[in-house]
Amino acid sequence: MDGTVNQGTCLKLSGFTAGRGVRKRTPGQLVFSQVFPKAPFSANLRSRRRELKTPSTLIIGGGIVGLATARQLLRQHPGADVTVLEKEAAPGQHQTGNNSGVLHCGLYYTPGSLKARLAVEGIREMAEFCAEHQVPHEICGKLVVATNPAEVARMEKLFERGQANGLQGIEKLNRDQMCEIEPHVGGLAALKVPQEGIVDYPAVVTALVKNIEKMGGEVITNARATGFREGSEWTVETPAGDFSADWIINCAGLHCDRVSQLAGQKRDLRIVPFRGEYFQLKPESQHLVRHLVYPVPDPAFPFLGVHFTRLIGGGIEAGPNAVLAFAREGYRKTNLNLRDLFDALTYVGLWRFALKYPKMCVNELHGSFSKKHFCKQLQKLVPDIQPSDLEPGGAGVRAQAMTPEGGLVQDFHFARGTRALHVLNAPSPAATASLAIGTEIINQLEFN
Repeated sequence: MDGTVNQGTCLKLSGFTAGRGVRKRTPGQLVFSQVFPKAPFSANLRSRRRELKTPSTLIIGGGIVGLATARQLLRQHPGADVTVLEKEAAPGQHQTGNNSGVLHCGLYYTPGSLKARLAVEGIREMAEFCAEHQVPHEICGKLVVATNPAEVARMEKLFERGQANGLQGIEKLNRDQMCEIEPHVGGLAALKVPQEGIVDYPAVVTALVKNIEKMGGEVITNARATGFREGSEWTVETPAGDFSADWIINCAGLHCDRVSQLAGQKRDLRIVPFRGEYFQLKPESQHLVRHLVYPVPDPAFPFLGVHFTRLIGGGIEAGPNAVLAFAREGYRKTNLNLRDLFDALTYVGLWRFALKYPKMCVNELHGSFSKKHFCKQLQKLVPDIQPSDLEPGGAGVRAQAMTPEGGLVQDFHFARGTRALHVLNAPSPAATASLAIGTEIINQLEFN
């Protein structure tokens, strides 16, 4: 963590002042207990068929949602046979390992939605898990900045939404108050959201794998699901061998719709991959942003828009945009998978989406190829940012479920099969809420 640049202000946003290694409470502010009341891993590859005891479960996909589901299942059913099948050589290689590392607390989500409930429950559970397993994380808070009068009005509604979702310590700030926290920020007003945080998600994955194995579960790598056989139990065919269990849970992320189809489900929804590209602030420019700075979302558009994110390992990330990826694992512009591209371009939902949001699509594409244009979007939040302050950052691919009508599925979406559950949409805050999602999945199963 680059404490010389960020630590003091981050503590201030959370309601603390910094001392010599000691957090001191600022009068009237929240302490951690009030905010949230109460490396390599071993992969056992086996080619023989496994006979599993009831309730035996195969989880397809070793991202954070699949791993969290395995962990919660073992906690609720001690001694159960639980196996995670991961197609890569290590878990957490895709959405989990290529996001910005934010712990989302549920500010933006519609009150009463599954997404809102799981976000509020999930960040509490994730913070507790990280503290217990010594995973690097920080509840540093964020600013949501309104840059014009229309956004100020929407910010008021966002404040009410946050309160309805049970967020604690959320405050409305005027221009002077928000500049005390972020001196270079633009805009007219802001919301201070103390419960937001940052975390090392790859370290969460390592801790989850260790936890799973300690409780008797297994994580099998290089085990892509290539076929399913349904009989008295499910058998999943993989390059690592055939595995059998009473239940299957599909947490395959970018490939969840294809896995569900392999398992006999009709593919009504389609995963359309959107690449989110980031820039990073150069080291000499990182003083311009001290932690998390987000926009007030525009309800006319389906994506949040660019923002600034502190990274748990140091540095500031700026982005992302949202452009169609030419491969489901297309982290670079040059990545091309003809099957994935054909799958997207022949889907009527994608064309209907593009007709709904033509201006947004052109704007996002322009930002993908023009740093100057990308920077203009960032300048709405931090006017002092210049193209020369930016250098290429990473990218992630969002597994976005889309309907044939061209709508983006905004909430978590599960589909039931015979002794099967398919997670067909797990949008942000899926990583934050993964432990709560795991519990939600288990509660939908009929083990008893």
